Amino acid sequence: MTEQDRKHDIDFGLFLPLLLHSFLVQALVPLVRVGTSYRAIELELPVIWIGVIAASFALLPVVFAIPFGRMIDRGHDSRAAQAGSLLMAAGAFILWMWPDTQWRLLAANVVLGIGHILCMAGHQMITVRCAGPKSRESIFGYYMVALALGQAVGPLLIGLAAGNARVPPTGTVFLMALAVAGIAAVAGFLLRSAPPKPPRSAEERSVGVLEILRLQGLTSVIFASVMTVTTLDLLVVYLPLLGTERHIEASHVGWLLTTRALASMASRLAYVQLFKLIGRVPLTVTMMWISTVGLLVLSAPVSLAWMYLAVVAVGYGLGIASTLTLSGIVEIAPVAARGTAMSLRLTGNRIGQVALPFTASIMAAATGVAGVFALTAVAVAAAGMAVQKTYPRK
Repeated sequence: MTEQDRKHDIDFGLFLPLLLHSFLVQALVPLVRVGTSYRAIELELPVIWIGVIAASFALLPVVFAIPFGRMIDRGHDSRAAQAGSLLMAAGAFILWMWPDTQWRLLAANVVLGIGHILCMAGHQMITVRCAGPKSRESIFGYYMVALALGQAVGPLLIGLAAGNARVPPTGTVFLMALAVAGIAAVAGFLLRSAPPKPPRSAEERSVGVLEILRLQGLTSVIFASVMTVTTLDLLVVYLPLLGTERHIEASHVGWLLTTRALASMASRLAYVQLFKLIGRVPLTVTMMWISTVGLLVLSAPVSLAWMYLAVVAVGYGLGIASTLTLSGIVEIAPVAARGTAMSLRLTGNRIGQVALPFTASIMAAATGVAGVFALTAVAVAAAGMAVQKTYPRK
């Protein structure tokens, strides 16, 4: 670090490349996922297939997340992000070249999902390396701003590609995705590796997964993380279907997703101030309830204007709640097991991304897409109550 970096407790030489890479990865995700949903509509696949394909993005990462976390705890966070970038580029290439059957859509999403969890696991640990305790909450806040900005740009590109059509040209969307993935793969190599770790002494031991899970409040934070991430994921997957069901143009669906992402970005810019003013647990619960209200509005047969207000509520609430769950795990977990603990968070997220889209597809087939958002609202409220009850008070 430079003298100025030490003064601010932040390593900008590591942090700025992290922001760039995180932005590109998050811009890529909605391009491939929303594009996949619209491609499934073009192929006239049953709604349950859309749920299965959405779940495939998370299926294999459930198996790999813990080993990835152990690898990152040994100091390989930047290598994980670089490998993930290359896998995501490979998945985007499959979507662009061969998007003609449900099986190829499924295979591409599996490759993209493994690449994405490698990137996310690496990014989270690099974020911890970017600053000391004094600036950590600020670093997490700005890191999550970069994620929200990427999540806003991806849907914006879809809206521009769609014009006034209800279904965007998926070939164009997948070409955009391939271009973003290529830039991300190059940018990944700007991430500086962690310094070598000293050999573990005989007295030191690896912290077991069950021991980590028994830490007070950790499982409730992981549950809240699952609901924040999975809810945002369900919005990306099912808002296009809700738009089709309600005869809303694809450009508006893209703008709704962009509005949600911009609301998340705005909330994360205010995160540090709200954190200091309100405190971790009250802020988490408040934001989860705000998101619940927004989801309930989306599930109702409301006008487009009300849908925009609803996605603002969801985006603002979950933007802060997701940041709190990430920094909360870092606060609870022992230093030597932070990578594993954050991979447990990612494992929970991916299990949610497998189970909820599949459950949602069954519910959508029975009740319509609106039922998906009503079910999600109940789960988000329950997650907020769990954090309120179990998080350790200092």
